[in-house]
Amino acid sequence: MTSSAAISKVPTGHSGLDHILRGGFPRGRTTLVSGTAGAGKTIFALQFLYGGTREYGDASVFVTCEETPTTIRDNAASLGFDLERLEIDGQWTFIDATYDPGQEEEVIGAFDFSALIARIQHAVDRTGATRVAIDSLGALLTRYEDAHTVRREMLRLSNALRGMGVTSVLTNERSEMSGEIGRFGVEEYVCDNVLILRYTLDEESRRRTLEVLKMRGVDHLTGEFPFTILPGEGIVILTLEGTNLTAESSTERIHSGLVELDEMCNGGMFRDSVSLVSGATGTGKTLLVTEFIDGGASRGERSLIFSFEESRSQLFRNAAGWGRDFAALEAEGTLRVEAIYPEMRSLEDHLVAIMHAVEEYQPTRVAIDSLSALERIASQRGFREFLIGLTSFIKHRQIAALMTATARTLLGGESLTEAHISTLTDMIMVLRYVEMAGEVRRGFAVLKLRGSTHDKMIHEFTVDGSGMRIGSPFRGVTGILSGNPQHHAEAATDLELVSRMFDDEDGA
Repeated sequence: MTSSAAISKVPTGHSGLDHILRGGFPRGRTTLVSGTAGAGKTIFALQFLYGGTREYGDASVFVTCEETPTTIRDNAASLGFDLERLEIDGQWTFIDATYDPGQEEEVIGAFDFSALIARIQHAVDRTGATRVAIDSLGALLTRYEDAHTVRREMLRLSNALRGMGVTSVLTNERSEMSGEIGRFGVEEYVCDNVLILRYTLDEESRRRTLEVLKMRGVDHLTGEFPFTILPGEGIVILTLEGTNLTAESSTERIHSGLVELDEMCNGGMFRDSVSLVSGATGTGKTLLVTEFIDGGASRGERSLIFSFEESRSQLFRNAAGWGRDFAALEAEGTLRVEAIYPEMRSLEDHLVAIMHAVEEYQPTRVAIDSLSALERIASQRGFREFLIGLTSFIKHRQIAALMTATARTLLGGESLTEAHISTLTDMIMVLRYVEMAGEVRRGFAVLKLRGSTHDKMIHEFTVDGSGMRIGSPFRGVTGILSGNPQHHAEAATDLELVSRMFDDEDGA
């Protein structure tokens, strides 16, 4: 049996897919890419050829069976792919196999792929192409009525492509997200490799995923991987590439922005910590973000804020109310603020945007306010995958991150977000309202701090014109974290008990 190590690989044009396939497609073989309408099949084929031509100088042949070459060029240009330049340079060749409904056909025998194969062979010989894409098989297979003929002609095409020595991608339609890979139920058996692109409606949100169903002779990662389509980039497949559990752990402590919080954390947060602060609306989560950013600015660190609930002007106004000048920090280059409503993008788009901003700005601190806003646009599985990708990306870059989550009730209880991210974070802080004698007060606690001891008391904190002030622990109150505070008389100290005993003796 041939080992996967002996099989030469061809980069796919998708860095994430190369990670999934452990290097790319097997050289000289055919890959069927099947999906429903809108899944991204044509873009996938374009990117496979374009990436190979631009990055490795591989000449390419694109066979279009539905859209005209002009339409393909225009669509590719919207993604930043300049096909006309490649055509002028002789690195890209179109074969137009589209059907013209205005032209009458004269049937002189059974239809087969012989003529198409001859055209592909001629283009490959003329240009020295090593990559071929056919988009799509469905337009060609409509001329056949039975699965036996489809299988025979597809086998003829696949063998011909292998004989040319080209690595090829063949797109094909499927009518449903699950079930048969193709319309005839035989397409996937003829090709060497099979990929499935899905465009599912998941809790009122569309989500694209890729799955490697079959890859003959080589190892690959399994499961569905989310992807998005972006202008200037095309398909971006989101994997945990480069984010295995191998990141270095820093022992450096950083200033949280609050001296009292540093003391509660036995010296401050770790440099690479991912922290979560949870609390009801109005408890001070965004204020804690402001203190965190100010703590970095006071030491010349660069900070990046992603706001998904408040606008830039609102963040700047609130910070000014606490005596922090975000505009000045931004002007001097130590702060950057990105504000956008979650519904403006898919969750995958948000993750890619965060990664790009971090790579471009190179901050040492990142704040995300809030995760709960992002959670409402995704399914539980999609949100969990987003958090894994986000936290892994941040930790591998040794960045301190602070994320907020909103609790479901005013007086306490966990947020839905906490259940997804609690195991992924290094530090968890909670902010709670505490009702005492008809007065609403606030409580602060550190529930978790990996790798360090920390204060386990629930401290009262106040908010004034200068920001947040953490004070002494609450006494005689239980049930704060559960949202049901109960007041109890504090136990008397030994000294008080002795004093009372002498008082009783004197009274006797």
